[in-house]
Amino acid sequence: MKVGILGSGEVGKTLAAGFIKHGYEVMAGSREPGKLTAWKTDISDKLQTGSFAETARFGEIIVLAVKGTVAKEALKLAGLENLAGKTILDATNPIADAAPVNGVLRFFTTLERSLMEELQEFSPQAHFVKAFSCVGNPFMVNPPFSSKPTMFICGNEAKAKTQATEILEKFGWETEDMGMVEAARAIEPLCILWCIPGLSRNSWTHAFKLLKLQ
Repeated sequence: MKVGILGSGEVGKTLAAGFIKHGYEVMAGSREPGKLTAWKTDISDKLQTGSFAETARFGEIIVLAVKGTVAKEALKLAGLENLAGKTILDATNPIADAAPVNGVLRFFTTLERSLMEELQEFSPQAHFVKAFSCVGNPFMVNPPFSSKPTMFICGNEAKAKTQATEILEKFGWETEDMGMVEAARAIEPLCILWCIPGLSRNSWTHAFKLLKLQ
């Protein structure tokens, strides 16, 4: 299966390497594709690179790995027609361009409206699934914890969430489906919680796990 990574940051790079590791064909896209030249050396010469639009056309599954503040612009540059009918793994968070307060990030959304809801409305023919948003990029692919951590996902399309779950299992995660797109209102703020130990005391080596009674 072909995966298109939209974004030239560390999250995109980590996930591109992870998908290649697990046997997927991968293209990474940027508004400035030249930024990605070094990725072929760092990751694999199997990695293809291109523009947002080229990457969106290439991918059967798309990963949105850009800053939340530019997420809609990235989708527009990718071309909404190129995203129609495709699963989009949404790794974005609505982090505001403002300094944290005592280690607590600021969001530009509220608890009544998530970024993923806005993106789903902006690109209504695509099938968004929130994923990879509640952990730092060093632990997104096969994290070395003593037990599998939990990745919380949500989205409106059952088939897309099945695809996301299959990927997450390969990447070493257990998955909890929290429901429809509105559940992103609860999942996205987990980024704030995850970052507090890091921003306040430089402790970044953790992940969340949902415990259940048997």
